[in-house]
Amino acid sequence: MLRTPTGERRLDILEWLKDPAVHFPPQRYGDPVTDGVTAHAVAHKLGVRRAVAETHLGILADMGLLRTRRIRRRVHYRRDDMRIAEVARMFEKGW
Repeated sequence: MLRTPTGERRLDILEWLKDPAVHFPPQRYGDPVTDGVTAHAVAHKLGVRRAVAETHLGILADMGLLRTRRIRRRVHYRRDDMRIAEVARMFEKGW
């Protein structure tokens, strides 16, 4: 899932979310670092429609690599670094 052309976008998203304050502009509601970023912000950075960004973010969230938080009407996404490290260890062991 992460080694396909669309997977490259997902890897980019994970990389950007390491330091969201650098990669995304301030948001009206919620702090990008503590609360995460919206699908709108990710879509703008990727240059795609919000629905496309929501699909990528949803897949990453379903895999457990992102956590979600609803603030007002929007869902904010941020990395789950503990889960990412756990998955990386599984692959290192030859899972």
